[in-house]
Amino acid sequence: MSAWLATYGNANAEVPAGYRLVASHYDIPAEVLYAVGLAESARQVDSTGTVRPWPWTLNVQGKGFFYPSRAQVQQALESFLDVGFESIDIGLMQVNWRYHRQRLESPQLALDPYHNLRVAAKILRECHQNHQDWWEAVGCYHAPNNPYRADRYRARVFKHWQRVTRRG
Repeated sequence: MSAWLATYGNANAEVPAGYRLVASHYDIPAEVLYAVGLAESARQVDSTGTVRPWPWTLNVQGKGFFYPSRAQVQQALESFLDVGFESIDIGLMQVNWRYHRQRLESPQLALDPYHNLRVAAKILRECHQNHQDWWEAVGCYHAPNNPYRADRYRARVFKHWQRVTRRG
């Protein structure tokens, strides 16, 4: 995994360059995109409390799985798909396979951190086009048809955004 996707210091984080680049390409506030990534797959990665989005993450039926390597998460994803699971959130941005299979293209690409981030940015951008508000778009990203779940998710992302922007 490239360093540009990896860094999130304890409470005061700079948005990594990769998130800034993708956010710029899709005209999304970089702090919002990164906060979504943190809400989706944050994992403490060392004893100092460093947290970052983790690319080797799956969520199957509400249970999160963090794998130490791409090879291991790839094997797990293929196993889940082989036994018939389809509603699987994948990667850094936890893009759902059932709803976004066409965008993700393949299980292998779904786990590519760059591809996963770009697909998520497209979804978030489309939500913004429909709602004309970034916080409404964040809720739409997670639960486009469930206002209650969208509100809860938006609050979670907002807490990460406050840390990233040092406003909390």
